[in-house]
Amino acid sequence: MFVIICFEIPHMKYLDIGEDMNVPDDFTQSEMQTGMWWRHLAAGGVAGAVSRTCTAPLDRLKVFLQVQPSKQKIGDCFNYMLKEGGVQGLWRGNGINVLKIAPESAIKFAAYEQIKRLIKGDSKVGLSIYERFCAGALAGGISQTVIYPLEVMKTRLALRKTGQYKSIMDAAFKIYHFEGLSSFYRGYIPNILGIIPYAGIDLAVYETLKKKYLKTHSNLEQPSFWMLLACGSTSSTLGQMCSYPLALVRTRLQAQVAHPSADPATVTMTGVFRTILQKEGVWGLYRGITPNFIKVLPAVSISYVVYEYSSRLLGVNMT
Repeated sequence: MFVIICFEIPHMKYLDIGEDMNVPDDFTQSEMQTGMWWRHLAAGGVAGAVSRTCTAPLDRLKVFLQVQPSKQKIGDCFNYMLKEGGVQGLWRGNGINVLKIAPESAIKFAAYEQIKRLIKGDSKVGLSIYERFCAGALAGGISQTVIYPLEVMKTRLALRKTGQYKSIMDAAFKIYHFEGLSSFYRGYIPNILGIIPYAGIDLAVYETLKKKYLKTHSNLEQPSFWMLLACGSTSSTLGQMCSYPLALVRTRLQAQVAHPSADPATVTMTGVFRTILQKEGVWGLYRGITPNFIKVLPAVSISYVVYEYSSRLLGVNMT
C-alpha cells in the first residue's frame, strides 16, 4: 500500500483514525495568513472521508460488539451482519459518519484558535502542552456538543435492521417523533468525560515520543513520516484504551430506545457501568476494542495517502 516518502508531513495529527477527541495541531502564523490552514483542513476532511469509508465494516463491528452480551464473539457478530444486511450492510452508518467530518472539524478548529487566543493573551511565548490540552479539550467539548445528535444517529443507523429507516432524515424524524428531542443527547455525559483522558494521553504521549526521538536525532528538525506514524498510532491507541469504557457506555446509552418506565440500570451512565461490571466483569467494559485497534493502522495509512494526494491538488507544500 505504501511507497517510501522522503518528505515530512506537517500536520500529522490531522490524519484521521475515526476518533474525534484528539487535540488539533497548531498552524503557523504563515499558514494562517496565507490561507494554507483551510487547505490542510480540507485535505484532512477528504482523507477522513475515504479512511472512514474503507474501515467502516470494522467500525460497525465494534458498535455491534459494544451493545451485545459478552458471550457474542467477533465471528458471530460479523456473520450476523452479513446475513441480515449483506455486504452492503457492512457500511451502515458510514454516510452520517462521513457527513459529520466537515462541521465537526470546522467548529473544533474555530473554537481551538479562539480559546488559544484567550489563553495566550498578549504573550509571545507559545502554549505549553498543558495549555494546548486545555484548549483542545474545550474545543473538542464544544464541537461534540454541537454535532452530538449526529453521533447518536450514527449509532442508531449502524445498528438498524433492514427496512427500519429509509434514510438519514427518516431516522431523525422517527427518533424525534417516538422518543423526543432528549434522545439525541443520550450518552452525552460519558462522551464528554471521555474527551479528557483521550485528548490528554494522546497529546502527552505524542509530544513526549516526538521530543525523545528528536533528542537522539539532533540533526533532524522533524521526525520522519514513519516515526510520526508510530508516535501518532501509539498515542492514539493508549488514549483509546483509557477512554474506551466511557465510549462503550456512551454507545449502549445511544442504542437504548427511550421509554418512560425504563430500568435505571439501562438509561443512566452509572447504572450501565454497574450492570456491565456485575454481569460481564471488567473485560465487559472493553468489548469491541479488538476491531477498534485493528482499524488504527489501515485508517492512518489510507488517511495519509489520501491526505498527501489531496494536499498536492490543493497546492499545499508538503516539504
